[in-house]
Amino acid sequence: MTALEINKQRPVGVVLNMLGLLGISLVLTVAFYYQLVLGELPCPLCLLQRAGFIAIGMGFLSNLRLGERGSHYAMILIAGLVTGFISIRQVGLHLAPGDPGYGTTLLGLHFYTWALIAAVLIVGYVALVFLLKDATGSLDKDPPLDGLLSNASFAIFALLVAANLLSTVLECGAGQCDDNPVRYLLLR
Repeated sequence: MTALEINKQRPVGVVLNMLGLLGISLVLTVAFYYQLVLGELPCPLCLLQRAGFIAIGMGFLSNLRLGERGSHYAMILIAGLVTGFISIRQVGLHLAPGDPGYGTTLLGLHFYTWALIAAVLIVGYVALVFLLKDATGSLDKDPPLDGLLSNASFAIFALLVAANLLSTVLECGAGQCDDNPVRYLLLR
C-alpha cells in the first residue's frame, strides 16, 4: 500500500489533528484529576496555561471540523508559544534555592514544567504535521472530519472546556484569583 493510498483512506492531517486534540484533552483531564481528586487548586498562572492548552485544542478542533487551514495552525503555534512563555515565567518564579515549587509533582516535575515541555513539543508537532503533509502531497487539501469519532472528540473537548470555565469561576468568582488558592471562593 502506497502513501497515496493511505492518504485516500484517512488523510494524514486528519489523523495528526485528531491525535493533537486527544493529547490536549488528556492534558486537561490530568489537570482536573489533580484538581478534583487530589484537591490541588490551580494558581493564576496555571489557569492561564490551561487557557493556552484550550486555545491549542481549538486550533486542532477547527482543523477537524472546518477543514485544515493555515490560520488554524497559526492559532496552535501562537497559543503554544504563549503557553510556553507563561510556563517559563512560572518556572522562573521557582528557581530560587530552597523553593519547593507550587503544587505536587508528576514524575518529578511540576505541572508548569510539564506545560513548558508540552508547549515546545506542540510547536514541534505542528512542524511535523507540515512535513508529513508536504511529503504526502496533501497540504491544505484534507476535508473536514465528520462522523462518530469527530463528534466524540468534540464532545470530550467541549466538556473539558466547560468544566474548566466552571471551576475557574467557582475558584475565583468575578475577581482576581488568589495567588495560592486553598479553597473555592464561591463555595465558602
